[in-house]
Amino acid sequence: MTAPLQPFNPPVGILSNFCQPHPVTLKMKEKGMFSGSITGDDFSITDVNGREVCKCKGKVMSISARKIFTDPSGRELFHLKNKLLALAKSFIGESPDGKQLFEVKGKFSRLAIDKLLAVLSSKSTISFINASTNQSMTLDLKGDWLDRSAEVTLQGRPVATISRSFLNFGQLVSDKQTYYVNCAPGVDLVLMAAICVCLDERENDK
Repeated sequence: MTAPLQPFNPPVGILSNFCQPHPVTLKMKEKGMFSGSITGDDFSITDVNGREVCKCKGKVMSISARKIFTDPSGRELFHLKNKLLALAKSFIGESPDGKQLFEVKGKFSRLAIDKLLAVLSSKSTISFINASTNQSMTLDLKGDWLDRSAEVTLQGRPVATISRSFLNFGQLVSDKQTYYVNCAPGVDLVLMAAICVCLDERENDK
């Protein structure tokens, strides 16, 4: 059995009101065009009990593949977009008025060979000003390309874990995924959802 994620105090993230005092598992279901998504980049984001946490909607005709995150009522929280001209695929999170809130900076994948099996790893760093302390903070994301599992850490301490559900027939046909994001108490749920979207985008490009 996996050990429970330990709480963070002060809270970690850019939106303090989305930090919960208890662990939360997000269910993130990618919507295809057959599900009413025009761009194919929309996500339904709930907890495992079906309570909506936030929304992610791709913007039509966007050069930077901009995605808009809103709260359940539709109020814009931030925009997530590709960072143009980056050597490794990276992303910028901006407030609705264009102020940079965070950066997800990709690193080049390394090829590791273990018992003649090649496994591609995906690494990124997430940098932002922590809302509860007003101090700079950097998280690390390390993922496995083959099964799209990943871990987000702060100085080696787990903040969240990301796993992909087993493929069903619908996912095989549409190439749309369902992710589960286990978030520690005191962690910004919407920021973790955005990191999961970044992971999905990077691995889709591969």
